Amino acid sequence: MVLCGALDCSWERATDTRSLSRHRASCLSYKKSSVLATKKRQERVKEAAFANLAAADLPKIGRPRPIAPRRSLGRQRGGSAALTFNPTSPVASQGPLYIPRDDIHVDVEMDINCGDEIDLEVLGTRPMRRIPRLFNDIEPLEEDLNHSDNADKTLFRPPSTHTFIPSSLLARTCPAAAQETDSLPKVFAPPWPFPNMTTYRLISWMNSGSSRVSESKVAALVKDVMLAEDFDREHLQKFSIKQSLRELDKDESGKRIVFPDDWIETTVTIDIPTKVREDSPRPYTIPGFHYRPLVEVIRTAFADAQARAFHLLPFKRIWKDPLDDHQERIYDELYTSDAWLEAQDDLHKLPKESGCSLERVIAGLMFFSDATHLANFGTAKAWPLYAYFGNLTKYVRSSPTSGSCHLIGFLPSLPDAIKDILSNLPRISKTGMASLHTHCCRELFHVCWMILLDEEFLYVYRHGIVLKCADGVMRRVYPRIFTYSADYPEKALIATIKDMGACTCPRCLIPKALFDCLGLAKDMKSRIANLRAYASTKVVQARQFIFQWGNMVDGARVGDILGAGSWVPILNQFAEKLGPLGLDPFRMLVVDLMHECELGTWKALFTHLIRLLYALPGGTQLVATLDSRFRQVPTFGNRVIHKFANNTSEMKRLAARDFEDILQCAIPVFEGLFPSEHDSAVQSLLYQFAQWHALAKLRIHSGSTLAFFEDTFNKLARKLRRFRACTCTAFVTTELPKEKAARQRRLAQHSEINIASQESTRARTKKFNLNTYKFHAMGDYLRTIKHFGTTDSFTTQIGELAHRALKAFYPLTSKLDTPAQLVKHERRRRVLRRVAEAGATSPPISQPPVADAPSSNKHHHITTSQNHPVALFMFLRQHENDPALKKFILKLRDHVLYRLRKLDISYCDHAFTPEERNSVIIPNDMIYSVQTMQVNYTTYDMRRESDTINPRAHADIMVLSGETTPNHPYWYARVLGIYHTETWLNDGGRPVKQHLEFLWVRWLAPLRNHKFGIKYARLPKVAFVEESDTDAFGFLDPGQVIRGIHLIPAFASGRGASSFPRGKSLARPGGELDDWEMYYVGIFVDRDMFIRYTHFGIGHPVTLRKIIRDCLDFEPTGDTMDIESITNEEIDVGYEENGASDSCDGYSDDDDEEEEEGEEGEEEEEEELGDEELEDEGNEDWAADEDGDGDDDLLSF
Repeated sequence: MVLCGALDCSWERATDTRSLSRHRASCLSYKKSSVLATKKRQERVKEAAFANLAAADLPKIGRPRPIAPRRSLGRQRGGSAALTFNPTSPVASQGPLYIPRDDIHVDVEMDINCGDEIDLEVLGTRPMRRIPRLFNDIEPLEEDLNHSDNADKTLFRPPSTHTFIPSSLLARTCPAAAQETDSLPKVFAPPWPFPNMTTYRLISWMNSGSSRVSESKVAALVKDVMLAEDFDREHLQKFSIKQSLRELDKDESGKRIVFPDDWIETTVTIDIPTKVREDSPRPYTIPGFHYRPLVEVIRTAFADAQARAFHLLPFKRIWKDPLDDHQERIYDELYTSDAWLEAQDDLHKLPKESGCSLERVIAGLMFFSDATHLANFGTAKAWPLYAYFGNLTKYVRSSPTSGSCHLIGFLPSLPDAIKDILSNLPRISKTGMASLHTHCCRELFHVCWMILLDEEFLYVYRHGIVLKCADGVMRRVYPRIFTYSADYPEKALIATIKDMGACTCPRCLIPKALFDCLGLAKDMKSRIANLRAYASTKVVQARQFIFQWGNMVDGARVGDILGAGSWVPILNQFAEKLGPLGLDPFRMLVVDLMHECELGTWKALFTHLIRLLYALPGGTQLVATLDSRFRQVPTFGNRVIHKFANNTSEMKRLAARDFEDILQCAIPVFEGLFPSEHDSAVQSLLYQFAQWHALAKLRIHSGSTLAFFEDTFNKLARKLRRFRACTCTAFVTTELPKEKAARQRRLAQHSEINIASQESTRARTKKFNLNTYKFHAMGDYLRTIKHFGTTDSFTTQIGELAHRALKAFYPLTSKLDTPAQLVKHERRRRVLRRVAEAGATSPPISQPPVADAPSSNKHHHITTSQNHPVALFMFLRQHENDPALKKFILKLRDHVLYRLRKLDISYCDHAFTPEERNSVIIPNDMIYSVQTMQVNYTTYDMRRESDTINPRAHADIMVLSGETTPNHPYWYARVLGIYHTETWLNDGGRPVKQHLEFLWVRWLAPLRNHKFGIKYARLPKVAFVEESDTDAFGFLDPGQVIRGIHLIPAFASGRGASSFPRGKSLARPGGELDDWEMYYVGIFVDRDMFIRYTHFGIGHPVTLRKIIRDCLDFEPTGDTMDIESITNEEIDVGYEENGASDSCDGYSDDDDEEEEEGEEGEEEEEEELGDEELEDEGNEDWAADEDGDGDDDLLSF
């Protein structure tokens, strides 16, 4: 029997479900009950959501005061044995002990300064156990950068007011203008331009920037739309998506909404030379150039909410080092660079505009452009042009979700139809047609820039534009172009030089044959003496030969005129229009760490190392061993070091971040694979390269780090030449299988007859080639950083990340006229953001950033969850034969006594009596295990970051050494468990229950006889403390953890059971039967980790920097040397060590052309990767959510 189901309806049938459907469609009682049921369901969903939000608000837990004292601070009341871990012997060396005074504590971030208040008198010695130094809270000192920014701003002119903008505003692009002008269209509060809020919310959700329906997208739909108070299902009765989108594109009068910075579509006309003297050039029109006027983009940017955080006046940042009170210049942001300071000085030298007394400031423009694939399959491409404002801090600009990216235009490409015109030209050969096609591509690019650099922009560039800034003050703003970031093929396009020509550098005129003189004094001087300057006269003369006399674009006459500088016959619009106004179009082409190093020099070196392995006896097995080792390298951090899943040697579709991971982990992996006479050289080369890479990508530099950077570059250059002269010449290396297949594909594409010759099927000899632009560019990093600031401010990675928004738009398009479709979707999102801004109330400027986590000011966070209780005695019975649990209860009680009694280090080897241990009360003998711990720390560049410690995955930590005079600044441990419990002491007084957090760890110790560090070009090496040592396992206060560490197995040492018996144990959480005998400390895993092994960390505590300087025997480093005042011998000392030398007067390699062809092929493969060529290095603000579309939901232009 089938019933209607409504309370007031008696309709029923036997089994006719079709009749039931027809009846319910017309039954009023059923419709009424369905509406009531729907409303009740919505009310239950809302109640559940509010209940979950209330339940998520957990009580805060105060961090217990750590009591294990650190040494070397204060008077000593007893003695100790200064201990160096030795995995082969439990014997500890003896040494003095220092005890902290009662009124001195150490901050959780070790933010202390050893001043005159510290009494370092040694009063005696007593035995010491292995307890690392503790970081207790102290009163912050003025010298402590973790307490206050000690990087003073020494001003030659007043600085801009530094303000904080909440992230909710930073993520909104181009809100309504602050000043009222007639040119701005009227934008009202929501639900405008829709009839109701339901439609507005639904369309806003649709335009949130993702085509994927994931968990987060569905959650956003429910939370932001369906559960909104103004949501009404009745509004959707006559809903039409097409009508709603039409309303979005129109204003209240029914016309299209037009903004001053709106998109303009125009055509671009270029002249095609005909090769006939009597004929004039043939004009060819390319449709579909979409762009936004630069002046209007500047107007909008200064009316944006982000303009509140703009730095309008430059300044020098000076830091007073508390170690020795010397002052150093700090290089970080563009607005603290010499480039901006010089531009501001030049601006002040200009005469003021007639009748204008307004303050003159600069709008710093930074351009990025790069062609990208929009889909994984097909040929859909886009060539976007982005603009950023250097007035905004790079930490905001580098985030793709900040809204600081301004999409300026889509550069068009030549249509395929132009080949029909070129092929019909008289006396045109296949080679001539290819050259003419390349000429037209260059011409098209610069004609587009001629349109962008219009008369209005040139006028504003010369005379400025009066704008009302975010502080309400009217100023005259002058746009200035500082940097243009692009990969090498596009750099050559912008500089109007030949790609892979004789003078390939876009910044200087040094011939490619002299590139292998890298790092020599004559090379550095030649860069300065031969800076590239635009040869306007030669270009105009060459164009006359082409367009008036009918010469070929690549003809002999044109080559004779332009060949000296590898120029091409294209009018450089930057030089022609902005050169007279002071712009250097070649200096603005800054270095590119991602393409030139990670995908350039390092990729070339790594590739040749693989070739060398193949050239050795048993090379195939050696390469297989290399791949196996990479697969065993552990991951680290939040996508800092990824898992090496595939055969790394094959380099299949690796992005820049993958090559960076390979570099950071390469030293232990390559160890022992080469013969002993070459292995040491390879290890030193890899160390110097990783060190240069770490210094090149620092986010903040000082005079000392730049001097260190220069010294590292000189050493690396010598190592590279010695590697080429000794190691590379000792073996005959041939193409890799991948290179051979790529060459054959290129031959097949260019060959008219698809017949493979014997020569093409045989692997060719390949040599290590230093004569490439990417190696040459390594010498320009120091000068670029000093002039424009650090490389992370203008890396092409920022532009690559901006491609994500375009790729999110593309699936929403009709796939026809792609640029126009992308423009339409970008514009809709911009309108919706302005509508949201018009209806929102902006918080006051003085508010701190919303993004700051409430727990980031704590040293660590461990949840108070009791979901995993551990009954101590049952736990011991279950693992009674595990040596790792020897004296577990006794050690735990001793640790609790130390912590609760707040004992100092003089009691570190005190033997507590049974009565004292029994006074420790742990309710029900129950402790609680948790899965993770978050450790917060201050980085070298004064940012707050965190590491997640997980005993199952990322379990290795570093703590400050407990020795009085340590040979190594840190101790290391593997966390086996993270616990917390409630405990108190029953010692006769009133018991006070305390919440105690502690870590169960297995200690590792630095090897005593292993030489490491910058002086020896070797990584630190550690090993597990032997199980026979009573302190091989122990408990640790979480407050002593500095941060997580990346330990890489020393594969050459193998596995074994020398430190712990073979078999399964809690000491091996992964279930292994043995351990790696030794580990290398991955000091290059991220920027902050590398600086923690130097004393250059501006944001690191003073005492730690002093310990590192003393331990690692650092010599004071001054400012960088003056290139003009040094000799060739001074910069190349030691170049002929071990008898290895080679001439740098010139270099001729028969394989140069083949290398260039290979590089071109690699560039094509890199282009196919699109914005997968990204590096995720632990900043880690850019990471997407688990569903993969978290960034898309916030991406904006």
